[in-house]
Amino acid sequence: MAAGVKPPIVLVHGAWHGAWCWKRVLPGLRGAGHEVFAPTLTGCGDRVHLAGPAVDLDTHIADVLGLLEAEELSDVVLVGHSYAGMVITGVADRAGGRLHSLVYLDAFVPESGRNLMEYLPAERRAASIEAGERSGFLEPPDAKYFGVNDPADYAWVMRRMTRQPFATMSQPLHLVGDGGAELPRTYVYCAKPATGTFDQFAVKLRDDPGWRFHELAAGHDCMVTAPEALVKILLESI
Repeated sequence: MAAGVKPPIVLVHGAWHGAWCWKRVLPGLRGAGHEVFAPTLTGCGDRVHLAGPAVDLDTHIADVLGLLEAEELSDVVLVGHSYAGMVITGVADRAGGRLHSLVYLDAFVPESGRNLMEYLPAERRAASIEAGERSGFLEPPDAKYFGVNDPADYAWVMRRMTRQPFATMSQPLHLVGDGGAELPRTYVYCAKPATGTFDQFAVKLRDDPGWRFHELAAGHDCMVTAPEALVKILLESI
């Protein structure tokens, strides 16, 4: 990358969300001089008309790989929120040469051969698998679980969320390389309130010298509830 040119940033949303969730983050990142992309994954958000039981984790990895290719992006800061930790790990495994760094935003950091369901607390896992296998989808949870309590924000998030194709969470991620482990990696842990699901990654990575670690005093949907603080962390992570 030429001197003085800032790396592009690609923001990948989590389950039940879409590009809409980054609305409050985009101005700060673009104002700092970055080109920013926020794709909506197949079957989610404004692409919900493409939803179906056949949409899986590989579909979403292909979505992001296609964006990198179509926009001819390189030296990319790839940010994955929540479920999208699965996605960006798969992207990094296949296209690490296009990436500058990875940011896991209160996200899953998967091992090869495992699916998202395996990382859920036992009490949630069984109910999610039963619902997903029955309908092919998982319905969105209450936005308060994501730390969204302001009435206007709550109403916005609740009306924008869409059900998630279950195969995106039940398909294992199979890596052929190291999943981006050679890249600079940052973990952002949303601690107030914490959902409990991501504590396992915070414990593992907080003191790992191979990672940058940030604890953010906001809930899981920090891009909605604490966008300025998130922008600050993202810019510091580049």
